Order: sequence, then C-alpha cells, then structure tokens
Amino acid sequence: MARPHRPHPTRPSREATPPPPREPAWTVPSPLPAPLTPPESFLAKAKELGLEFDEGDLSRLSLYLALLLDANNAFNLTAIRDPAEAWTRHILDSLTLIPVLAELPENSRVIDVGSGGGLPGIPLAITMPSHRFTLLEATGKKAAFLNDLRAPLSLSNTEVLNQRAESAAHLHKADGHREKYAAAVARAVGPLAVIAELTCGFVEVGGIVALIKGEKADQEIEEGAKALSLLGLSHAGTIPTPTGRIVVLNKEKTTPRTYPRADGEPKRVPLGVKRS
Repeated sequence: MARPHRPHPTRPSREATPPPPREPAWTVPSPLPAPLTPPESFLAKAKELGLEFDEGDLSRLSLYLALLLDANNAFNLTAIRDPAEAWTRHILDSLTLIPVLAELPENSRVIDVGSGGGLPGIPLAITMPSHRFTLLEATGKKAAFLNDLRAPLSLSNTEVLNQRAESAAHLHKADGHREKYAAAVARAVGPLAVIAELTCGFVEVGGIVALIKGEKADQEIEEGAKALSLLGLSHAGTIPTPTGRIVVLNKEKTTPRTYPRADGEPKRVPLGVKRS
C-alpha cells in the first residue's frame, strides 16, 4: 500500500555569523605613560660615541621606550624589561648605526628589515629627521604597534610596511620597494647569509646594508662569503661598538631576480652555507 509522502521538517535557516572583531593586541594608553629618563651610563656611552642629541630627541626616545615596555605587557616585543638595561641594549645599540648612515645624502630612504618593536628604525628616525625610514614587519600586531607609535612620537619621516621581506623585495611597481633604498638596516634578524638575502633586494646599486651583529660577526662573514657574492654584495668593513659590531656591506651590482627566494626559504636553507 502506497504511503503518503511526508515532507521532511524544515530546519530554520542559520545565517553565517561573522566572527567578532579582533581586539587589538595593544592600544596607546591615555594619558601617555611617563617617559623613562635616560640613566647617566647611557648618556656617558653616547658621549663616547660622539652622539649629540637635538632638542626633543631624548624626550621622544624616553617616551618611545616607555611605550615599548608598556606594550610588552600585552604581547612579546622584548625580553628586556629593566629600563636602564633597555636604554643600553635597545636605544644605544640602535644609535650606533648613526655614524654609518650619516654618510648618506640628505633625504635618503632607509629600510629597517624585521623591525619588530621598532629597533633600530624608530630611534634612528627620531634622531635622524633628514632621512626617511620604512619599518618592515611581517607580524600584524607588531606592525600595528609601530603604526600606533607614529602620532605620539611625531614620526612624520616614517612609514610602516606589514609584509614579509621575501615578498616586499619583489614588488616592481613604480611605488614598489625593490632597489629603492640608499640603505637597509637590521638587528637580531638572523645569520649574515640570511639577512643579506632578505635586505639586498631593497637597496639600490651603490647603497649599503648595515647590520648590527654580535661577537660571531667574523664567523658569519666567512660563512656568508658565497651568499654575498651571489647577491652582488661585498664586505666593506666591520665596526666595533660598545654594544656589538656593525657589519657594513656594499651593494655592487643589481640583485639577481631570483633573490630573495620564496617565503621562509632564506632562513630554512641559508644561501651558500654548507649544512653540517
């Protein structure tokens, strides 16, 4: 016997609910935190380096360090939490690049590759207003932090680029970044062979790459010799500083189109370095 067709009960339609907006990792506090006064040890070492600060430089550096440590309570930007140590390990270390960059023509473009919490780019932008700085940072919340600092620190000579170096260095548009900079700087990003590949594509022929390195600088230069040759770079010199060493590389010819390699590849397989 045929049974009457019974339609399946209809379920109420469920419209896709958009996810709630993501809360920012950190926002600029209001009122601003009290600036962190530089210790005498910092001022003495800066004087030894021949650094002279213009009016307002120290107050802006003090506020930057206060904002950096405040944001560090919300997400990881630095392992250094002691203000006095931060003045030396972060601010002074960044400013050791000034004598190298001071040789560039006025209004030169400088890119800080892997800026993180803004080191060394922000201290340099504060103390070198005649140059223009691009802070390149791949992590979104760190890039947002850098953008948020521009207003309270009056950083009119900076821009923030939230991209990976491997991708940004391959942009060929008129407003792109490949071979558009007089200098690239980097600090604590990786071995020389890695950071040389990540920075060289940004620098114009005749420009420089200035890297803040540590006690293994000579070893890294030796291990990275083949990478430098492939990338069109040469080792111009190593400058000892109170906080480490600065390795200066000259950009002698156009970077081959294949470099930098795909995202993550420079770090995964450092160029020209034999695996043990």
